[in-house]
Amino acid sequence: MTGPVHPSSVAGSAVQPVPLSARLLDWYDAERRHLPWRYAPGQAADPYRVWLSEVMLQQTTVAAVISYFNAFTTRWPTVSDLAAADDEAVMAAWAGLGYYARARNLLKCARVVRDSHGGQFPDTEEDLRRLPGIGTYTAAAIAAIAFGKRAVVVDGNVERVISRMFAVTDPLPGSKDQIRTLADSLTPEERAGDYAQAMMDLGATLCSPRKPACGLCPWMRDCDGRKQGLAEQLPAKVAKAEKPLRRGVAFWIVRWDGAVLLRRRAPEGLLGGMTEVPSTPWREEEWSRADAVPYAPVSADWRPLRGLVRHTFTHFHLELTVLSGVAKGGEYPGCRWVLPEEMEGEALPTVMRKIVRLALGQG
Repeated sequence: MTGPVHPSSVAGSAVQPVPLSARLLDWYDAERRHLPWRYAPGQAADPYRVWLSEVMLQQTTVAAVISYFNAFTTRWPTVSDLAAADDEAVMAAWAGLGYYARARNLLKCARVVRDSHGGQFPDTEEDLRRLPGIGTYTAAAIAAIAFGKRAVVVDGNVERVISRMFAVTDPLPGSKDQIRTLADSLTPEERAGDYAQAMMDLGATLCSPRKPACGLCPWMRDCDGRKQGLAEQLPAKVAKAEKPLRRGVAFWIVRWDGAVLLRRRAPEGLLGGMTEVPSTPWREEEWSRADAVPYAPVSADWRPLRGLVRHTFTHFHLELTVLSGVAKGGEYPGCRWVLPEEMEGEALPTVMRKIVRLALGQG
């Protein structure tokens, strides 16, 4: 099976047209992106590297992932190496990549693969979906790219390509099932992994969200969205509700030698298991100093630092003010003292690193 031909490609032609999938694969062979987790067309891929890259790429750009992927595969070159890693070391290596539940599931998955599958990833979508942190998309991507199985791989790039190709005007997320059915109709039996990556590359490079480069696209003459002048408007999406604003107060607590008091967040929930600068809960109401200070892990004479720390999470915006105080030292439950020069190796998420930069800039 080479994949169906889009109906518009046969109109008025006496010559059997080249199937869409074959045209896309020809384009991919010439124009594919060269990425550290990619293998040459037709070359067998390492399931560990495919899995790791797909987990890292969830809701994160390729440019941001490359350095993390290279660092992880240098430090932990196999899934068994990663399974044996210290949790704190992995969380520290992940810091800054965001969506930290992925890092927790990364370790869980690696250990299940080691302990229940002899260090080898299963090769079917069904078995892959049973692993921690692997959903429908990731299972399909691994099955296709690592094992050559025909699988319908649909990410945001593919949704955009298919929406434009078939002029799907119903908005996402309601059109997901329709888009998946259409993607299935184009997916070939042969070179499943190359085809999946070709679709991703097409969406990432030519069929971009704004100003798609239709003149360079191997599917240009078949694209209903382009013909109808709708390409740049698709995929249609339901308008998102405005994100709420939450507020908090962070406590920058310094010891006599310059060490700063940090603590580890609870293992589950937002930023679970990561290191943090202690703070109040985050809420929509503004904080007074009198309301905030009882949440500090130590008593101190507090002074406000200039400026605000602003950060945006998936579901809300956050603004933090920072109170600075000097403590005598000592041990505090769940906390530890860290010198500023040692913070680079800490599992501090991006929002916490913003607090560090603001505080050290005024130190």
